[in-house]
Amino acid sequence: MNNQKELIDNKERNRFELKTEGKTAFIDYIINKNGMIFLTHTEVPVGLEGKGIASEMVLQVLKIIEERELKLVPICPFVTSYVMRHPEWKKLLDENHRM
Repeated sequence: MNNQKELIDNKERNRFELKTEGKTAFIDYIINKNGMIFLTHTEVPVGLEGKGIASEMVLQVLKIIEERELKLVPICPFVTSYVMRHPEWKKLLDENHRM
């Protein structure tokens, strides 16, 4: 994605949202009381696919997780594959969910 868009944490809907071209891409999450964040689903609307939006969202979400000192549990296959391709982010994984 050429122009970095602002990622919004929509806490009411438990998802990170990225609005672009009049559409909303998002990553659903669950945060538990132990400081673990489960990224459960990534969705990019038709028409935005293939533009690197999902990867940009994951990168921004991982930076937020790091800032908030949360432990990552990637349930979404896209997030899991992103972390596998970018091993520098494995440091965020919950110790019981290492890849």
